[in-house]
Amino acid sequence: MSNRPEVNPSILEIAAYVPGKSKAAPGIEPIKLSANESPLGASPKAQEAYKNHTQNLAIYPDGAATKLRDAIGDVHGLDPARIGVGSGSDELLHLIAQLYIQPGDEAVMSQFGFLVYPIVTRGAGGTPVFAPETDLKTDVDAMLGAVTQKTKVVYLANPNNPTGSYLNADELNRLHAGLPKNVVLVIDAAYAEYVDAADYKLGFDLVDKHENVVVTRTFSKIGLANLRVGWLYGSEHFMDGFNRLRGPFNVNGAAMEAAQAAVRDVAFTAQLKSHNKRLRDRLVAELQSNWFRTRPSQGNFVLTEFSQEPGHTAQDAFEALLAEGLVVREMGSYGLPHALRISIGHDKDMTKLMQVLHGMNTN
Repeated sequence: MSNRPEVNPSILEIAAYVPGKSKAAPGIEPIKLSANESPLGASPKAQEAYKNHTQNLAIYPDGAATKLRDAIGDVHGLDPARIGVGSGSDELLHLIAQLYIQPGDEAVMSQFGFLVYPIVTRGAGGTPVFAPETDLKTDVDAMLGAVTQKTKVVYLANPNNPTGSYLNADELNRLHAGLPKNVVLVIDAAYAEYVDAADYKLGFDLVDKHENVVVTRTFSKIGLANLRVGWLYGSEHFMDGFNRLRGPFNVNGAAMEAAQAAVRDVAFTAQLKSHNKRLRDRLVAELQSNWFRTRPSQGNFVLTEFSQEPGHTAQDAFEALLAEGLVVREMGSYGLPHALRISIGHDKDMTKLMQVLHGMNTN
């Protein structure tokens, strides 16, 4: 018998999530391009709604998030009764794991998927199973081949963070069709607002037709990262379990007011998408050389792979950018030490970043 309380063994197997750096060299004001945040800030309407909520700080928020769910339903054409909210999509992913995964169960995810998936799986006592990717893209056949009788959940980031790749509508349908009906497909569409691929689909139609699909979304990428608001769309059966498990006031009132305004401000979201596409396409086109390659992306970031030649590695590039105040995301924790993830920022920041990286070619 231990002489102190012991943490569940599965928790000790978790590699703690390490966020990207946010500080530059001493004395230099950082330009943060490491967290996939909105380069245009938050919707002015969301900011105003947040400020106007200060008079209600002493009272509990609406535990049912009625107005926020109604707003999401109005904008996206969904039944509010089948919408759930949480403290960022991270909490939603934790709740989904708790709903379906028990010790001895498995969850399947792609090789370079979002780092939170193995965390929530192990947190529920399960085992993460990583399906190999093909050219940094989720491989449907590999995902299906990793499913066993122990599998309870399949996590799919679509588009994927950090690679920026995605499954198209046909591939998504094929993935779902190949799963047993008792396995939950979680479609994490955190970057859906930035997608412009004509053959992409969110998966709401799969939720409407099947009981084993859940789509998760977030407000973090459209300007409310600090407030931690996420939402999901699931079947009636799923929502029954979700509402039994979630905390009674799991999203604060000020955050819900801002999120209501943000989701209805479709003009601001469109502005974000346009800004992102223009600069994302520019990075993909211009950040190509003998020393690095930038992948096409459907998110608000790009993944750039670097040579392993001295002076031209990802670490060399990271340090050169950091010296100029440009903070990007190192990818070692994702198993991609030769790559950097670059969030889309302002025009001047992207121009400066490209100048630094192209300057490495002359050395």
